Amino acid sequence: MRPRHHIRDELLAAYATGDLAEGWSLPVATHLALCPECRARLARFEAAAGDMLETIEPAEASVESSWQEIRQRLAEAGSPTSRPKPKTETTRGDYVLPAPLRNYVGADADELKWKALGRGAYQVLVPTGDEETSVRLLRIPAGKPVPEHGHGGRELTLVLSGSFSDVTGRYGRGDLEDADEDLEHQPIAGDEEDCICLAVTDAPLRFKSRLLRFVQPMLGI
Repeated sequence: MRPRHHIRDELLAAYATGDLAEGWSLPVATHLALCPECRARLARFEAAAGDMLETIEPAEASVESSWQEIRQRLAEAGSPTSRPKPKTETTRGDYVLPAPLRNYVGADADELKWKALGRGAYQVLVPTGDEETSVRLLRIPAGKPVPEHGHGGRELTLVLSGSFSDVTGRYGRGDLEDADEDLEHQPIAGDEEDCICLAVTDAPLRFKSRLLRFVQPMLGI
């Protein structure tokens, strides 16, 4: 089944031009691997960006220099250290992690070293080269909730296995939830299997529980 929750236009445009931080680029590239609709949208964004560059008429040396810099950034945007490539993976096969993410972390989900978070949940921290984001893989037990929380900034959550539901709807494999400071929710993993997802944030979560707020620095969430 194809994803139903997709990448927002402004996020996809930033990815197309290479202006998206590495941490944000990882869930975008992974979603693209599973979503033909968003790959088609990406192609249109990239074509529009290329057309815009071709029609720019530099009026002075400084503008010419900036134009050349933009062209170079577009040419280098596919570098794996700055923008993971959205390699197509139309069938799941035996893999939980689609190709861009699997190649990035060096293994599939069952080969990673998961660290316990408590209440049956686990995480794997994913290091990146940017200082803007915090990236982690999460595994939530089937049928169990994530503690109720809000957000200090943006959070992208991409489902890789199983599902979760919250006040905004149900998210299955390939679906991307884009949350901001206005969303307070308590995602609940589906009953069918553990929910494995990729979560990227640029600020700590705001937990309702006083106990979780106390241990939050130790959990790094």
